[in-house]
Amino acid sequence: MSNKTLSTGLSLVFVSMVLAGCASYSGLTTEGQRLDEKNLKASQSLEGVNITPAAWPEKNWWRRLGDTQLDGLIDEALRDSPDMQMAAARAHQAAAAAGAADAARMPTLDAGADVSRSRLARAQDPAGQGGRYSTERDLNLTFNYTFDLWGGQRDTWEAALGQARAAEVDSQAARLTLAADVARGYSNLAHAYSVRDLANDDLKRTRQMLELSQRRLQAGIDSHYQYQQTESLEASSQEQLINAEKQLKSARIALAVLLGKGPDRGADIARPNVLLPAAVAVPSTLPAELLGRRPDLIAARWRVEAASKNIAAAKTRFYPNLNLTAAAGTQSLLGDALFGSASRFFNIAPAVSLPIFDGGRLRAGLDAEDANYDLAVAQYNKTLVAALGDVSDSLDQLSALGRQISTQQRAADIAQESYNTGLQRYESGIGNYLDVLSIEQQLLQAQRQLADLNAEQIDLSIQLMQALGGGYEPGNTAAAVPTQASPAE
Repeated sequence: MSNKTLSTGLSLVFVSMVLAGCASYSGLTTEGQRLDEKNLKASQSLEGVNITPAAWPEKNWWRRLGDTQLDGLIDEALRDSPDMQMAAARAHQAAAAAGAADAARMPTLDAGADVSRSRLARAQDPAGQGGRYSTERDLNLTFNYTFDLWGGQRDTWEAALGQARAAEVDSQAARLTLAADVARGYSNLAHAYSVRDLANDDLKRTRQMLELSQRRLQAGIDSHYQYQQTESLEASSQEQLINAEKQLKSARIALAVLLGKGPDRGADIARPNVLLPAAVAVPSTLPAELLGRRPDLIAARWRVEAASKNIAAAKTRFYPNLNLTAAAGTQSLLGDALFGSASRFFNIAPAVSLPIFDGGRLRAGLDAEDANYDLAVAQYNKTLVAALGDVSDSLDQLSALGRQISTQQRAADIAQESYNTGLQRYESGIGNYLDVLSIEQQLLQAQRQLADLNAEQIDLSIQLMQALGGGYEPGNTAAAVPTQASPAE
């Protein structure tokens, strides 16, 4: 390339840079502001809660619930569930997109070779004869490279990389959600067994009362109306038992679905052991450390980072662009030397482009990226506020539930003693039928409420483990916690 040609090319670049002001993004900006966790007060809501550094869940936090069958079910779900397969596929998609964005920054070099055989018509033949045959051979290499003068290609790649890291963290969030769902489904199954046991006990009591009522009827102590009342109560107890069996089967099927298996898998699950609720405690570094422990928060931060990089990339489209294309090879007719001097060729074509008037397309594109950034920030803020709310709500409810269970246990014990006494009096012929009937209903209600509270305590314990991040540590993956992201100025 001659010095004159090079000088001309540089002049074009200079002129293009001067004219770049023709397309401007002035006046476009973002509005989203990330919340500072230090300004989100939680001390009053967490007042009186035990504070300990050991409150952070372990990676396999479900083992603290004390049932080895549950451990195996969660491992099975994490291996076979379609939810995990979908999360892995999304992470794969995002990683592939990041790879494509990185590859777009690199120069391309293509090779080509072809042979063409043709018969010339008279109009095509320079000699005006026609009917001649021609064979043309071609070998070539083509090079193309777009210079990243303003860093836009790198910003695009980093944005895609941020999305890939967010998707990677999303897969960890899906793992946590699935483990929590299986644990809660397992707890529901245990509760369904408890409800069925209560329904069985209630049916036994009503049948015992029915036998007593029949003897009293035969002895002339009770009326036929009282006997019919007991028959109705026994039928109602049977209905409750049927409903409990139905709920038990439904809980089995729901758990099988979470495992990614057919409904028959639920029938193979043995009755759960009594699960152990988590201690009511909060980490001493809440809420600051929560930002690095919740996968959904980390993924949201990566998406803010990616949106910021997309803004930077969109701004570079307002600037001049420099592209270089070069080609070299040989082209000859049959009979000529393919690699001879006369057959060789090359060309170099630097090109400069810049936007001057595009009808506002570039501004609209940048404005859309600003909106995407604002949306990502808003989503992050929402996730952060919800995360702190989840922890506070779970802790508060667990603390209150402990007192409720203690009170309800006492109520159930009293109801049981009252029922035993009333039944003995009724059996001896000195008790009142309506008193026994009323006490029996109170006992059933007290026992069901106690079972519901125990199940709720386990469920809230699982929710607390999930709210605290479920043992996730970003250092275990490539997607470490991103730094504070802000749109490029």
